[in-house]
Amino acid sequence: MQKQPSGVQLWILGARPRTLPAAFVPVFVAVGRAISQDVAETKMWLGAFCALVVSVALQVGVNYANDYSDGIKGTDNQRVGPLRLVGSGLVPARNVKIAAFIAFGVAAVFGLFIALATSLALIPVGILCIAAGWLYTGGPKPYGYLGFGELFVFVFFGLVATCGSVYAITQTIDGVTWMAACVVGLLSCALLVVNNLRDIPGDTQANKKTLAVRIGDAKTRQMYVSMFLVVAIMLIGLSVTDASVLISLFGLLAAIPAIKAVLSGAKGRDLIPVLGATGKAQLIVGLLLAVGLAI
Repeated sequence: MQKQPSGVQLWILGARPRTLPAAFVPVFVAVGRAISQDVAETKMWLGAFCALVVSVALQVGVNYANDYSDGIKGTDNQRVGPLRLVGSGLVPARNVKIAAFIAFGVAAVFGLFIALATSLALIPVGILCIAAGWLYTGGPKPYGYLGFGELFVFVFFGLVATCGSVYAITQTIDGVTWMAACVVGLLSCALLVVNNLRDIPGDTQANKKTLAVRIGDAKTRQMYVSMFLVVAIMLIGLSVTDASVLISLFGLLAAIPAIKAVLSGAKGRDLIPVLGATGKAQLIVGLLLAVGLAI
């Protein structure tokens, strides 16, 4: 019989480590953009540190919030994916809710530091990020249950996270930053798409109408592959102004095993490694994009 995780290990698993590349990549890209603009080192690394804390704290906060909300709604009762704290019954729902608000609080504090050092206009943006993170699966009408999850991820873990991180370090946002943010957003969406593809049976039963549930298995697989294709096109587009970003295309090679598994019809638990492979591809593309922007 497999031993159940406990203590710190349990909370680490609940934070969903495989989704954390979505928090790291925007900051990597921001550092690359800052290096290309000759931002002072002290300013760059301090801004990057604060931006990274905000990004990771928001990601963990969203993960705990989703665990709590899905758990109390019973959505995770038939789950085939990684362990959920509330759904598994290993952690009281109240504790997970508190953990989510602690993570959001950390993001708010470091976000305030950034706003005070740059522009107070970032404060309402931060409030909107936290509200969107909670309402994804929480509240009376969670928009993640209505098929808007991918839009949320693209906007907040792509556009806002990347442009916000760049602004925190350089106090500028240009066209290159927006295009890079779209690449980051699409890669983050790919993580959510494969996650929702795996959960179609359980989400259908729980009446959680994700985009994957709405469009069906076959079109969800097509959407997943299409996202990587669009990422490649956008990276080529970025190379028009900065040819060095083409090195980031090599990062897409890491997505090939995941794409093959999705196209071959992998289902259920067979899609769990695909989530990890997607995160790996996202991380490599992000790192190479950052290097390309820097040089």
